[in-house]
Amino acid sequence: MDVIEYLLSGDPAIRWQTMRDLTDAPAADVAAARARVAIDGWGARLLAEQGGDGQWDGGTYRPGWADEDRPFFDAWTATHFSLQSLWEFGLDPASPEAQHAIRLVRENVRWENDGQAYFDGEVEPCINGIALAVGSYFGQPVEPIVTTILGQRLRDGGWNCWAEDGGAVSSFHSTMCVLDGLREWEAATGGTDASRDARFAGEEYLLERGLYRRRSTGTPADVRMTMLSFPTRWYHDILRGLEHFRLVDRRDPRLADAIGLLRAKADENGLFPYENAHQGPQLFEFEQEGEGFPSRWVTLRALRVLRWWDAEEPASETAF
Repeated sequence: MDVIEYLLSGDPAIRWQTMRDLTDAPAADVAAARARVAIDGWGARLLAEQGGDGQWDGGTYRPGWADEDRPFFDAWTATHFSLQSLWEFGLDPASPEAQHAIRLVRENVRWENDGQAYFDGEVEPCINGIALAVGSYFGQPVEPIVTTILGQRLRDGGWNCWAEDGGAVSSFHSTMCVLDGLREWEAATGGTDASRDARFAGEEYLLERGLYRRRSTGTPADVRMTMLSFPTRWYHDILRGLEHFRLVDRRDPRLADAIGLLRAKADENGLFPYENAHQGPQLFEFEQEGEGFPSRWVTLRALRVLRWWDAEEPASETAF
């Protein structure tokens, strides 16, 4: 079985994106494959987990059973991360299943932070970035989140969820989440000069660090950022960063190091490994074999990044 056959034999969420991004299949065939996400496989299974109150597992950011005395507890079963997965699966926003699920969220779901409506956002940029991406993708008015995010950019160009507690230096993770959100909002609405300026500044923050290095020393800020994962949750890694630059079509020589790291991870069959599982309870597994094994999700994402990068010789200077 070759790589494309391997990907096409996976879940509908992987199949339709493979057809769109790696095979140049006719648009009608891609649309028919995408429609399966709502009624088959992981997408259908995740939609079925939503409660009548719009929530997944009884909570917005954390499930209803989470111990509030454990502030660093990571669980991936609640509404926020379930919506992130539906966005990443490419659930068609126009499908009846998506419209029903999003209506329940819009009418019922509130943040634990201060009872804000889900699509109004809360206070942390890493959380708001994902909510902005989700809301934009599913056609919801999310301007309050944009206003909050634009007011939280730090002097070095990025964002940090700990800024309210005195953090003055941006975080790779928070900045990546915000970039995902701004990119999706601009795709949905056209954006504004202020949003584009903020996105560019956040991109520069990552580019100046080669997506994973400390600016001061050039050493890896965290070796886990060089490891491939999916779902990424709120974590940054080189593949998530490269996917962003692919989607905004910004080829920059400062990406070459990360591209080289990614390219070297392919095995003899052209498959890419699942290297870093972000631990915590989840509703079900999206990667069936686990760390160290080839991954359809990672392979799909890696191959489309490399296809984009190799389609044109990178410019000799920064594009902007």
